[in-house]
Amino acid sequence: MHLFDSFAFQHHRLLMKLSSISALLPEDKEALIRLPMTRGTIEADADVQREGDRPSTCSLLLDGFACRYRLVANGERQIMSFHTPGDILDLQCLHLGVTDHGIAALVRCEVAFIPHAMLHDLMLRHPRLAAALWRDTLIDAAIFREWIVGLGRRTSYSRIAHLFCELCYKLKIVGLADDQKFELPITQAELADALGLTSVHVNRVIQQLRADGLIRLRDRTLTVLDWNGLKHAGEFDPVYLHQDHAG
Repeated sequence: MHLFDSFAFQHHRLLMKLSSISALLPEDKEALIRLPMTRGTIEADADVQREGDRPSTCSLLLDGFACRYRLVANGERQIMSFHTPGDILDLQCLHLGVTDHGIAALVRCEVAFIPHAMLHDLMLRHPRLAAALWRDTLIDAAIFREWIVGLGRRTSYSRIAHLFCELCYKLKIVGLADDQKFELPITQAELADALGLTSVHVNRVIQQLRADGLIRLRDRTLTVLDWNGLKHAGEFDPVYLHQDHAG
């Protein structure tokens, strides 16, 4: 790892994400750009954090895909969220102290670690940034609520369509989905762990989405061929992502 005194080049997606949910002043953006952090590489399937950890840093995902998960007694995994570049994976640990779930890299990930003390100081000096980070945690909770609805009430076809819409929407915000096309390195087994399905069922649904002309999935790249059709199939309404600069 080595120390960065700026993330103007490598870390701009956090700024893009926060600017999409909150109106930041130039001095807020400059303070965020100058925030010290260290960078590390997390290999695929390795943990960023384990349940029960007491971290002193927050983890900003720079590149790759990650997930939050819990293991049940029989060893099976429930994935509770997928994370993309620009996400702070464990912002809640600023105040909760103990990690109550695991955070894992799904592919080889680049992560920047921000000391809690630095974040606390940043938020004291820049109330708008404090509000933006608080808003980000509230949106995180809104995404959890939407996932609960999907697991409890949506069909498997709708669940997968909704997730593809959500990922496309999030990746567009940080400049990683052009023309409804984006990298999707998540395996069918990982989709199954997130959506309460079997890998076989996930495969069947993806084939149906292809047959219906909604998506193309090739070489770990997903292209949305019919955005309105995919939104309808997934009952996707992006209001829960709160991209309205409120607050």
